[in-house]
Amino acid sequence: MSDVIRVAGIENDSITDGPGLRFVLFSQGCSRTCSGCHNPDAIPLEGGQTYTVEELISRIRKNPILTGVTFSGGEPLLQAAALLPLAKLIREEGLDLAIYTGFTLEEIVRENNPDILALLSFADILIDGPFLIQKRDLSLRFRGSENQRILDVPQSLSESRAVWTKDGDWIGS
Repeated sequence: MSDVIRVAGIENDSITDGPGLRFVLFSQGCSRTCSGCHNPDAIPLEGGQTYTVEELISRIRKNPILTGVTFSGGEPLLQAAALLPLAKLIREEGLDLAIYTGFTLEEIVRENNPDILALLSFADILIDGPFLIQKRDLSLRFRGSENQRILDVPQSLSESRAVWTKDGDWIGS
């Protein structure tokens, strides 16, 4: 493994980016410029720090009480090929994987990018859709705006349609 991942930030023990105790990787770079972005420093493609897959999985393994890992951003799907080996190792560690994206599942499927679809095959949950300031709702669990969905990825891929999961219900946790 020698993939390098450009990272805007890391949270070693988050309880706000999914249920349980999570390692959160905030990827660097986003092609969307959502008004009211939660992470504006993560937008430039050239910012952040670079990490190897080995460095990141080592950090994840150091916390034996993690329940899962979350890829957030920026836009993690822009680095799908680089994140793919890390996602595979995360699953081998027995952890669940959640991915936040500004794209909808329908947009992702329509694009038919093999790296992105392969990355999704390792995910349990996809929180999809752009943040919309006019639909902002602070009472939503794990989402910033009403248009964003919490999707069961295996079921969605199996049924070729977006399958919602209830807020907080995550497969693998």
